[in-house]
Amino acid sequence: MALFTGGLARSTAPGSCGNGSGAIPIISPGTCARAKRRAAPRRTRCNGGSIFAEAPEFTAPEARIIWDAELDPGTLSVSATPTGASDPDGIRIRDLAPWLTIATDPDGYEHCVLSDGWRHIRLDVDAGQLTGSDSVVLHYHLFGRASAEKRLLPLRRFLYLCRHRRFARTLFPRDAAIPRLLTMLRVHDALADGASQSDIGAALFGRDRVTRDWHAGSGSLRSRVRRLVREARAMAAGGYRQLLRKRQ
Repeated sequence: MALFTGGLARSTAPGSCGNGSGAIPIISPGTCARAKRRAAPRRTRCNGGSIFAEAPEFTAPEARIIWDAELDPGTLSVSATPTGASDPDGIRIRDLAPWLTIATDPDGYEHCVLSDGWRHIRLDVDAGQLTGSDSVVLHYHLFGRASAEKRLLPLRRFLYLCRHRRFARTLFPRDAAIPRLLTMLRVHDALADGASQSDIGAALFGRDRVTRDWHAGSGSLRSRVRRLVREARAMAAGGYRQLLRKRQ
């Protein structure tokens, strides 16, 4: 059966290992081919942080990035077993369809993200599959102390979504670092367009302030812009891979 995941079909364009994407084909939210069953998982990591290449024309809220579990420590590893619709432990796949995107790797393993464009929950299906089943029982693989702690909040988020069919705002607290991270994205885009540091300062703080303070004795405004430039370049050079690790 086709999986209802946002109404767009899966692309069969070949994936690449550059710029943070692994060797899983490019996909969009949409239907997924039936995955082969295998006994043991094997990673398919390449340089970067995501394990498939999203279509570049999508805006950030539209994109469904599936980060590698090593970089997204809240990823829930699960096994899926088909069950009947009356099973109280069962999860109906169609209930998750508005938010669910599945990528199947070359070994047949499913890598999933549930997202509304602003919040996300990651699942890796180590045994069984979601596609091809109306309802499944998920077995959650938790182990150890530190590893289990990182997954308790994502598990609570997932169970809330299954029960209420919406993301719980209280389980996704506001991240105070977002405004600065967005500023760094703006700085990176400006640098890519050839803007000077004073141009960046004018865009962020206003031309009048740059004219008044750029060459002031303290140089605080120039130092602030230079710091943003350094941070933007470091983030683009691979620092983005640490963002999810710091925010679980």
